[in-house]
Amino acid sequence: MKSKILIGSAAMLSAAAIAWAAKDPVVMTVNGVDVPKSEFEYLYNKNSQQQVEAQPLEEYVGMFELYKMKVADAKAEGIDTTQAFLTEMDQYKLELAKPHLADSVFLNALIDEAYNRSLEEVEYNHIMLSKGRTTAENRAALQLADSIRQALLDGADFDELARKYSTDRSVTSNGGHLGFIAAGRLPYSYETEGYRLKPGEISGIVESSAGYHIMKGGAHRPSRGSIRASHIMKMVRPGATPEMEADAKAKIDSIYMRVMENPALFEVMAQNFSDDQGSARSGGQIGWFVTGQMVPEFAEAAYQLEVGGISEPVHTDYGWHIIKKLDARGPRSKESLKADLLTRMEEPNDERSRMIRDNRDKKLAAKHKASFNTQVVDALRSYISTNGLDSAFYAINGNNPAPLFFIGKNPGTNVAAFIADFHNATSPDSYTLLQVFNERLNAAYDEALIKAEEDWLYANNADYRNLLNEYHDGSLLYEVSLRKVWNKAAQDEEGLQKYFEEHRGDYAFKEPKAKGILVQAKNDSVADLVKARYMELGKDTALQTLRKEFRNEAVADRLLASKGVNRFVDFLMFEGDQPEPNVKYPVYFILDGRLVNEPEELTDVKGAVTTDYQQLLDQNWTTELRGKYPVVRNDKELKKVKRR
Repeated sequence: MKSKILIGSAAMLSAAAIAWAAKDPVVMTVNGVDVPKSEFEYLYNKNSQQQVEAQPLEEYVGMFELYKMKVADAKAEGIDTTQAFLTEMDQYKLELAKPHLADSVFLNALIDEAYNRSLEEVEYNHIMLSKGRTTAENRAALQLADSIRQALLDGADFDELARKYSTDRSVTSNGGHLGFIAAGRLPYSYETEGYRLKPGEISGIVESSAGYHIMKGGAHRPSRGSIRASHIMKMVRPGATPEMEADAKAKIDSIYMRVMENPALFEVMAQNFSDDQGSARSGGQIGWFVTGQMVPEFAEAAYQLEVGGISEPVHTDYGWHIIKKLDARGPRSKESLKADLLTRMEEPNDERSRMIRDNRDKKLAAKHKASFNTQVVDALRSYISTNGLDSAFYAINGNNPAPLFFIGKNPGTNVAAFIADFHNATSPDSYTLLQVFNERLNAAYDEALIKAEEDWLYANNADYRNLLNEYHDGSLLYEVSLRKVWNKAAQDEEGLQKYFEEHRGDYAFKEPKAKGILVQAKNDSVADLVKARYMELGKDTALQTLRKEFRNEAVADRLLASKGVNRFVDFLMFEGDQPEPNVKYPVYFILDGRLVNEPEELTDVKGAVTTDYQQLLDQNWTTELRGKYPVVRNDKELKKVKRR
């Protein structure tokens, strides 16, 4: 399903792109690939803007030719066909297209809706029936929900029916009355119904991922904003005996008395005595929360406090709490909410992400004249809803070439290709399997529509096209340079050694450097042991062995330093002032210490040698490229290039 566009390949251009190319003259051809004037002009001006003084055109032309030759070499290496590169390009294309895919009017309407809801808190009441594992179980749950709803409409007592039928485990303590909950805390469709209902009004059956809900409208009130608090908790576990309850109450009362005698002790008391270990480490802090995020008894007590105030012990289903209100703020502004809302609405489990996708697909389908192949899709849905995904389904459709949808006149994914990965979709419930089929079909359709829009943007939007070309070629240049120059130089130990031997004189030091192994030891006894062990070891393995054998007793570091770099080295090798010793490792000395005027081995100057060797490899590569890839300039068109 993923697109595999090769930028610059005429075979991949749409008719619109070919028409565009005809209007965009070619300024040069590199290895048979034309470079349009618009691309060259864009990169030339971008490069000029990054320079203190604009680069002369002729000089830039030579650099650009070499750039395109390296891109051609990357293609010759097959880098542009690797899965990693194709995946990277798909991701970048999507990111680049996102601003063009977004429907700002639709998004702003969802943001306005969420903001307006954030100004209110709604009281929720519901009876929930959990979903089953099979279609029959779900159908039975729906039928029961419908019967309960009808009974409520006929005047039955909500609390009584909730306690009898609701599978929400909190019903035993709240009778289906969830209390006030701030906006953004509940699934979108559930929250939407809560805000829509009038007090006492009975809803239709609301489906969520958890089950089926019959809701009863509750009160609305202005938002109380959010608060930040700390608490000290003495836990009372479910099923606790009266004696255990009394013990917890006595302990919280004792803590409360001490806190009231000296409120400044709150954080210390939380650290030492709170049973909530997670918050105890930070002095009892539990961060910011809104209505509905904490159990009602805790939240109500916290909201009633003044900032800085401390509550009397508060009882909840979890135990006893002493609460300190640290800060409070009112409802957030629309602007401050916007970024968080957009991020949340992109999450797959947020129902609005599907609404955004469906809205986008509707607009893209109209633009690109796309549609489902309804006869084929309906037949597949009918089979799955009746039989599920059985072996006969795959036998019938395993080679089915019929497209599931069309993008314009072009057929989209065919049935056989689409169901090829469905063998991992297993469920005893045909209803669930049908949902899986629909979701995957919509995702494939969405992907194809986005691909069509990306192609349209490439053909019709110069900014998009130029940025995509630049990223494509820049990524190829980076990868091929790693192979041909950077990684090759770093990994070619034999080549580096040879280059060092041939150019040893180029790396002579301007001033003597101290060389050896600087050791700092705990005491004189350890120092003597280190010196003795060093005499037994070969120089190649000495440093690693000393570090391993004298771990926590001494530290050893390879040394190559000029005067003024290290205070210990200055004293030991350059007649500097005696430094204050390290408290943990007060004894210091240098093993095999000496002054050198030039590098003795490659490792002494490996960084500089590697850089110079890379330059040599790049020069050799450039010579190879100029003989390998022909360039034809169109000087007439190059002279027309405009500097902005």
